[in-house]
Amino acid sequence: MGKEVIERIKELKKERNAVILAHNYQIGEVQDVADFVGDSFGLSRKAAETDADVIVFCGVKFMAESAKILSPEKTVLLPEKEAGCPLASMVDVDGLKEMKKKYPGATVVTYVNSTAAVKAESDICCTSSNALKVVESVPGNQVLFVPDKNLGQYVARRTSKEVIIWDGYCTTHHRVDPEEVKEVKAAHPDAPIVVHPECPPEVVELADHVDSTAGILKYCRESEADTIIVGTEQGLIHRLNKENPDKKFFVLSPKLICPNMKKTNLDKVLKSLEKMETRVEIPENIRTRAYNALKKMLEVK
Repeated sequence: MGKEVIERIKELKKERNAVILAHNYQIGEVQDVADFVGDSFGLSRKAAETDADVIVFCGVKFMAESAKILSPEKTVLLPEKEAGCPLASMVDVDGLKEMKKKYPGATVVTYVNSTAAVKAESDICCTSSNALKVVESVPGNQVLFVPDKNLGQYVARRTSKEVIIWDGYCTTHHRVDPEEVKEVKAAHPDAPIVVHPECPPEVVELADHVDSTAGILKYCRESEADTIIVGTEQGLIHRLNKENPDKKFFVLSPKLICPNMKKTNLDKVLKSLEKMETRVEIPENIRTRAYNALKKMLEVK
């Protein structure tokens, strides 16, 4: 059945002139059938560069929205319509508007893990890899950082600017306990620990390296260590193993699993291509404003 599904997916990709994008946290079989695997914004940029008419985004909703923001002329499909992001849901437009009233002089820096509507209310977006650089680049000394408080605190500790932090968090990364890190260090004293900045500050401080998913991949590729402890969603291990067969990778905590990222499977990818669903649509007045926030981010050197 698996081979038949994969062959049918390949046929439909040709028929539809489609490209399949899979986030690093997707299950292995979905990553393996994808044309490109990467982090959320990297995949959206890849989508904008392709000549495909249809983008099948295997991830969560805000990621598919970002692809549509950057490629409005293309059909963007989300195979699992219930694949949401708890972090992105922790801020809404009304709440952000209220916060902006409290801090009228603050520049709103919004993490890409957010809805299109929230991006539209923002001055500039950032990713986990360029958050500090973006904060340093904006005018003024006061920044409202939305919505991830752990990434916000990571940035705040490394800038002289006043960073007002929204009280949101990634429910997956936030579950990691510093005691787990200490236990893993004791069990594997020679293995470096690399974590995502969405982890709590107490965990980040104990790590040997902190980076985005793309940064973690680079670190692991270049590290001379033969065993590495990885503090991000366990789906990244699949790609790490494929790219570094001579090394061993272990997830920092069994809690590092995102249920929403595991909802997409090959059958849903096939159904998405067969029925051309679920289509991601964004009102143009929201899309253009969200695009401006993303575009400003891309201009930061």
